[in-house]
Amino acid sequence: MDGVNGSNNSASDILKEYRNENQKGQSEGGKKASDMGRNEFMDLMMAQMKNQNPLDPQKNEDFVAQLAQFSSLEEMQSINTSVEDAMGQFRSTQALQASAMVGQQVQVEGNIANLGPEGQVKGAVDVPNATSNLRVNVYNPSGELVRQMDMGPRGSGTVDFSWDGENGNGDLMEPGDYRVQAEAQYDGETQELATRLNANVDSVNLENGGVTLNLAGRGSVPLDQVKQIN
Repeated sequence: MDGVNGSNNSASDILKEYRNENQKGQSEGGKKASDMGRNEFMDLMMAQMKNQNPLDPQKNEDFVAQLAQFSSLEEMQSINTSVEDAMGQFRSTQALQASAMVGQQVQVEGNIANLGPEGQVKGAVDVPNATSNLRVNVYNPSGELVRQMDMGPRGSGTVDFSWDGENGNGDLMEPGDYRVQAEAQYDGETQELATRLNANVDSVNLENGGVTLNLAGRGSVPLDQVKQIN
């Protein structure tokens, strides 16, 4: 019966050693105790086969099941490695593409436009349905209406607009942040619509595996929020 005890002790010893090593690794910031790798799996399986009870040997079905588990473990580790490699390549490609945007203008959703020294703001309005009149209003930092631009009847789709930085009297406004509001007329009622605004890309950041663009007057914006590259 020593073989039986040897079987239990060997497997138990390996499990105990595995737990001790993982507890040590966990305390040092390493793998968690639940992260059993293929080496530990093979050690346990080989110990079980080597020290199994000769009076009650392992059945073929059980052995095949263990091999299937090992095969699944190998396959999952291979898939994880492939996915990590693919994600790394994707992030590198994304960063390379984003770096080419520096110095260009992109269009992102929002209603706060930064009027720079050049004195011009460009953007677009998303019109869901044809309207009898599309209007773009511009408000100064104090909330006062400084410009109203009637764009007439428009069909559904994206409609571009441009503000020259002047108020209704033709005076050039001071640089700063202005609120842009678009509204459309539907059956005599006014509906506010979403706007997109252009901004210059000053630089690109790589943070936590993601790509963000630093836009002039807008701050950091995730790359996936860019609607158009001009």
